[in-house]
Amino acid sequence: MQGKRVLLIVSGGIAAIKIPETIRRIRELGGAVRCVLTRGGEQFVTPLSLSALSEDKVYTDLFSLTDEHEMGHINLSRDADVIMIAPASADLMAKMAAGLAGDLATTVLLATDKPVICAPAMNVRMWEHAATQANVATLKKRGIIFVGPTEGDMACGEFGMGRMAEPADLVAALQTFFAAQPGPLAGRHAVVTSGPTHEPIDPVRYIANRSSGKQGHAIAAALAALGCRTTLVSGPTQLADPAGCDVVRIESARDMLAAVEAALPADIAVCAAAVADWRSADAADKKIKKQAGDDAPALNMVENPDILATLSVAGNKRPALVVGFAAETHDVLDNAHAKRERKGCDWIVANDVSPETGTFAGDDNTVHLITAAGTEDWPRMSKTGVADQLAQRIAQHFEAAE
Repeated sequence: MQGKRVLLIVSGGIAAIKIPETIRRIRELGGAVRCVLTRGGEQFVTPLSLSALSEDKVYTDLFSLTDEHEMGHINLSRDADVIMIAPASADLMAKMAAGLAGDLATTVLLATDKPVICAPAMNVRMWEHAATQANVATLKKRGIIFVGPTEGDMACGEFGMGRMAEPADLVAALQTFFAAQPGPLAGRHAVVTSGPTHEPIDPVRYIANRSSGKQGHAIAAALAALGCRTTLVSGPTQLADPAGCDVVRIESARDMLAAVEAALPADIAVCAAAVADWRSADAADKKIKKQAGDDAPALNMVENPDILATLSVAGNKRPALVVGFAAETHDVLDNAHAKRERKGCDWIVANDVSPETGTFAGDDNTVHLITAAGTEDWPRMSKTGVADQLAQRIAQHFEAAE
């Protein structure tokens, strides 16, 4: 971020209260921020607060003669290395998709030749509306990079998809963008799986596990930061989409396998998801009701498809490098070595997920990288650090092979 220039467009929405913290973090990393504040955005943050934090003028009015003399909306749109819209309201995204230019923000966006990162924020119903989804699809086709939204509680009292990504995620998206110009994995394609899978018992209940998806999402972001075209196939999580990745959301193990196979061919596959080994063979189409005196219903379990083993089978679509994960609670290395032989993958990343480690849902991890050459014991570090180191090892692998 050192010396990078970010034009930050702040539109209307309660999520705008996260922007002062975002500016502070960008400045701490050496970046420069200049803000465009819409009339809606002014209802939640003030020009004075953004100006004080950015140490720059805040622009609000398309027809300000002073602003046009000093900077001009054309120069304003092209003077940055990247434009970030946060929060990006449904209204602003609709205007972007339609090519409207009725205020300073939309005029800047129509006049720019710089990359744009969009962080949506809105009510869940607005996000799920067909018009919004069509606008998002249009903007993605034009190369707009999206970060978020995430799922969670909203200011309106509802719960669902539509929360703006947190300041740390916005800054990470900027770092990923700047780091990916271009990288050692440019021209390659990676498929990364992340998070848990949910295996239905009935329309209400499901079998799942404690995976947060933090490690898999971090790996996808790290690969993208090295210039790799990255497809992230994610089970249900509450994490923001990593910037620069194509994200496919799934529920079950069978859904995940189908999505992974649809994403092939790929040079790299990293199977970081905690896929359920079994599922109910007879998932009910209605809620199973509990009746007084009834015994607990028996679940007839069947094995789920083995995604890692399927990807590891030799053939035209086998990725050149297949990396699996072994989440173990005991005999970590022995179990991981056996898993690598059994699955046929190239590398295994082994980690201890016993409750006392706090690995599940935590921010840190201790892993061992097992390859044909032996075992590397990595020190305990953040999951982001693990992801960065693994991505670098993958890049070195391909450099050595050339």
